[in-house]
Amino acid sequence: MLLTAPGGASFAVTLPNEEATRRFATDIAGALEAGDLITLSGDLGAGKTTFVRALIRHLAGDDTIEVPSPTFTLVQSYELPRFSLAHADLYRVNNAVELAELGFDDLPDRAVILMEWPDRAAGSLPADRLDIAFTLAPALESDIRQVRYTGYGAFAPRAERIALIRAFLDESGLGQAQRQRMQGDASTRIFERLTSSRRSAVLMNAPRRPDGPPVRDGKPYSAIAHLAEDIVPYIALAAGLRRIDLSAPEILHADLDHGVILMEDLGDEHIVAGDPPAAVEIRYAAAVDLLASLHVRDLPSRLPVTTALDYRLPRYDTGAFLIEAELLLDWYLINAGAPVGAAERADFVALWGNALGPVMEAPMTWVLRDYHSPNLLWLPAREGIGRIGLVDFQDALVGPAAYDVASLLQDARVDVPETLEMNLLGRYVRSRLSHDRGFDTGAFTLVYATLAAQRATKILGIFARLQRRDGKPQYLRHMPRLWNYLQRSLAHPALAALKAWYAVNVPPPDGL
Repeated sequence: MLLTAPGGASFAVTLPNEEATRRFATDIAGALEAGDLITLSGDLGAGKTTFVRALIRHLAGDDTIEVPSPTFTLVQSYELPRFSLAHADLYRVNNAVELAELGFDDLPDRAVILMEWPDRAAGSLPADRLDIAFTLAPALESDIRQVRYTGYGAFAPRAERIALIRAFLDESGLGQAQRQRMQGDASTRIFERLTSSRRSAVLMNAPRRPDGPPVRDGKPYSAIAHLAEDIVPYIALAAGLRRIDLSAPEILHADLDHGVILMEDLGDEHIVAGDPPAAVEIRYAAAVDLLASLHVRDLPSRLPVTTALDYRLPRYDTGAFLIEAELLLDWYLINAGAPVGAAERADFVALWGNALGPVMEAPMTWVLRDYHSPNLLWLPAREGIGRIGLVDFQDALVGPAAYDVASLLQDARVDVPETLEMNLLGRYVRSRLSHDRGFDTGAFTLVYATLAAQRATKILGIFARLQRRDGKPQYLRHMPRLWNYLQRSLAHPALAALKAWYAVNVPPPDGL
């Protein structure tokens, strides 16, 4: 139930028992991000402790973890898989001086804070927060609690998503399922695994992407690079891939207007294994075979979504390739303290424009665009190329076949030894030749090297952006691998001019 709240979005929920409280806690947990503040208000016995215990145990993935009240310690800290969390009880705080001495400044960076009795901190609370107010329902049974949760400031749209997703799950028949946040990707999408006694499924929470600022010709980066703005492309491609017997997830339920999908759970076994993850050759070979099979098909550029809606795949044009490559200049070089001037930028763009000439003349097919280990699952119970599960393809385009081959064989997150890369590249070429004796191996190899270099260039920029803008430094550990891939690709004789530009203007990442 939507209520009104000055400066926020507010919703009312009735919790008839402890199981409903646990379910409400999982709803809240699914929306939390590092650095959030959640204020908890309500009289003694109103249900705050039960909620906090359920929330922390869910986030910890451990139903037995002790969650003591911080009434006397004032702050209780937890190191959880997704973030650090501090549970604070301000009941015994009497003034601002005591509040300042609680030690919030000593908490880990971007810890989530659960704060009971927030009225003790009145006037000191940030504008962006989630408030959860618990009240007893004396007119009803003694165990029933009434809850009103309100998202203030930047939390308001997230509060709306909490209510929206709860309604979506109830409508889908999985409202009682257990929810577990899955490891996310570099995007803003959130994935959860839902488990019930009957089945498991995956929830994708993907609100429409807002347009960023215009960066060229009045268009935002996402429009120039042809990035999906909503879930329509995902639904279209999932159905299109399944129609040609590839293992994309079945869409079980979807809300096109709000960006929520419930889909088949393909599991969590990837084409890599071990710690650190390493390429499993038989699985990579199957992934190569899938691409070779896909690239000899006559594939449509327009796909049905509903009876009244079609989706047309954009073309991977020169403008998209160039603006992606320029991420190196805008983020990687800035982060490295080596910005280039206007003349060097113009040379970079001109060199890439020339290098992309053969790319734009290559035969076109579906480019899934994120065809690499995080998005490729291993389904051993299936056969042939059906053993490769496809789960990330919403940014698919019509473009050169070599792009996805390079994405796989120069995996940004996994070391693919050069010998294995060449063996698998040879496997792909042999498969293509078996279908078409006129397949131009030399032309394909040039396009492959060019797009591998372009992709490494782009991802160096993206990972620098994730660290500098988004506070995600964990991606920097992949930089040396990307640098080595880049040098490997720039060694192609046709890319000599580009290689020379990089040698003068682009320093290697830290650690090399």
